Amino acid sequence: MRALCWHGKSDIRCDTVPDPVIQNPHDAIIRVTSCAICGSDLHLMGGFVPSMKSGDILGHETMGEVVEVGSEVRKLKVGDRVVVPFTISCGECRMCRSGLFSCCERSNPAGAEQAKLVGYPTAGLFGYSHAYGGFSGGQAEYLRIPYADVGPIKVPNGLTDDQVLFLSDIFPTGYQAAEACNIQPGQTIAVFGCGPVGQFAIKSAFLLGAARVLAIDTVPERLALAERSGAETLDYEDADLQQKILAMTDGKGPDAVIEAVGLESHGPGGVIENLESTFTAMERPYALHQAILACRPGGTVSLPGVFINAVTVPMGAFVAKGLTMRTGQTHVQRYLEPLMKRIEAGEIDPSFVITHRIGLEEGPEAYKTFRDKKDGCIKVVIRPNG
Repeated sequence: MRALCWHGKSDIRCDTVPDPVIQNPHDAIIRVTSCAICGSDLHLMGGFVPSMKSGDILGHETMGEVVEVGSEVRKLKVGDRVVVPFTISCGECRMCRSGLFSCCERSNPAGAEQAKLVGYPTAGLFGYSHAYGGFSGGQAEYLRIPYADVGPIKVPNGLTDDQVLFLSDIFPTGYQAAEACNIQPGQTIAVFGCGPVGQFAIKSAFLLGAARVLAIDTVPERLALAERSGAETLDYEDADLQQKILAMTDGKGPDAVIEAVGLESHGPGGVIENLESTFTAMERPYALHQAILACRPGGTVSLPGVFINAVTVPMGAFVAKGLTMRTGQTHVQRYLEPLMKRIEAGEIDPSFVITHRIGLEEGPEAYKTFRDKKDGCIKVVIRPNG
C-alpha cells in the first residue's frame, strides 16, 4: 500500500509499505477513506518529537471502511464505516473505566520506558513516535486498529466523511479544552491560536454557553474564520495585546483562556526568538505565557496544545492570581457519541475548517503548505484511495 512516512526532520515521503495484517484477535483493518494532517504532525515534521524512526507511517486523524476483523471483535463487522480515535485504549484498566482514555495503562507497549520520563505509562497513539507505542498511522491506504471494540465509532447513514472525520481528534480536542473551562452563562473565553483545534475550541465554547469568545492569532484567514464563528479577534503580534484584552473586557479579563498553540508558538519577534527559531529545537511557550497573563484572577487556563519537554512558566503570575490549569491528551472515546449527536442534530458541521482536499501522493507538499500557512491553508483532508 501507499503511505506518508517520516524520514527525518522536514523529510516526509509517500512510500510503498507492507499492508497491515491482523496481529491480535481484537484487531480490525480499515480501508482508509479520509484522513487529515494535524498540527501535531507538524511537530513530528519539525523534529521536536523524539523516538521517531525513518519509515514510520504518520497520521492520527483517520476514518474508513472495515475490511477485516479479528476473531474476538464483537462490535464491528466488515463494511461498517467508522471514525478512529487517535488514542488507543484498552477499555478495561482503571484509567479507561474512569473515562480517562488517553491515560490508558495497557495500550502502549513502550509504557515502561515512557514511565521513566513521565512517571506512569499513558495510552498508545497512532502515528506518533515509538514513545507512544510505534503504531503505524492512518495517512495510508489501510490501517490496523488495536482494541477495535473500544475505539472506533460507527458513522450513521447520511453523514459524509467531511462531517465526521474530525471526531478522530480535533473536534473532541477543542471541545475538551472548552469543557475544561467550566463555562458559565455570560462568561468570556479567550482562545490563543486559531488553527484547527482553536477553531473547534471557539465553536465549542459557544456550544457550552459562552457569551463572548476572544480569538487571538495573526494569520488573516484564521482570524476571518474565527469571526465567522462569532468570535472577536485580536492580533497576537500587537505589542499592546494585554491592554486590548483588558479594554475589551472592561478591565476584568477573560474568565478562562484556552492555549491552542503549544510548543511552537511565536511572539512578536526579536533577536532571541529568531535565533531560537532558526538554530534550535527549543520549545517556545510564548502563547502559554500570554495565556497566563491574560486570564483573570481565579480563572482557568486550558491547555490542549502539545508540549514535549520542559518549558519556562511565569509561575509567580500563575500563583499570585490563583489560576487553575487543565491539560492532557484528549479522552476521545468519551466524546464520540455526544459530539456525533450534535453533528446529526445540525448544531455544528465540522467540515467548516477544510480548505484543501488532496490525494496521498500530494501529501509531502501539503505538509509544507500547512506548515508555512500558505495558500490560505487551515486544514488538509487526504483521500488515500481516491
